[in-house]
Amino acid sequence: MNSSYEKLLEERDIKPTSTRILVLKEMLHFDRAFNLSDLEIKLDTVDKSTISRTIHLFHEHQLIHSFDDGSGSVKYSVCSRDCHCRIEDLHAHFYCNYCKKAFCLENISIPQFKLSPVMQMESVNLVIKGYCGQCGKFAT
Repeated sequence: MNSSYEKLLEERDIKPTSTRILVLKEMLHFDRAFNLSDLEIKLDTVDKSTISRTIHLFHEHQLIHSFDDGSGSVKYSVCSRDCHCRIEDLHAHFYCNYCKKAFCLENISIPQFKLSPVMQMESVNLVIKGYCGQCGKFAT
């Protein structure tokens, strides 16, 4: 097993197994946010329920975060080492209306909101939509 993947799992109190390392390795290869279907395609030899359980475990242990980009499919992305999925750690996301890919915008933090004292914020979702500049929208 690869020690860097094992270390990432152990840092989040996740027991490194060969399947978990395989799933994490594939997650880290994405240059964008991914959904369950993306992983199932890449990991076609792994049982779909195993992938789903692994995503759930990774999410519970804050190794990955999730967001709704409005496409009808929850997207996931591997968290940075210093992220603990607190409100202060949240960032914006970008969804390309043309290639249908979603990206983390870690350099754009979610602003602090002043809510009524009786309200308690649990999550925030900020998605910017448009053209990503990388897909073939304007290809001739």
